[in-house]
Amino acid sequence: MYKFKKEKQISFTDFNQPLGLQMNPDNRWVKKAEMIPWETIEAEYARLFPSHTGMPAK
Repeated sequence: MYKFKKEKQISFTDFNQPLGLQMNPDNRWVKKAEMIPWETIEAEYARLFPSHTGMPAK
C-alpha cells in the first residue's frame, strides 16, 4: 500500500542547510532538480502499490 501525501517536493532554496549555508540557484544540479517532473514520478511510483490493504510504504 502506498499513501499519497499532498505535500510538494522541497525546493533547494527552502531547504534549511546547516550553518546557514544556502544552495546557489545557478548550480547545475539545482537547475536539473527543478526540471524533474516529481508529481509524474510519484504517480508512476504509486502504481507499483495497487493494494489498499496492509501497512503503507514509507
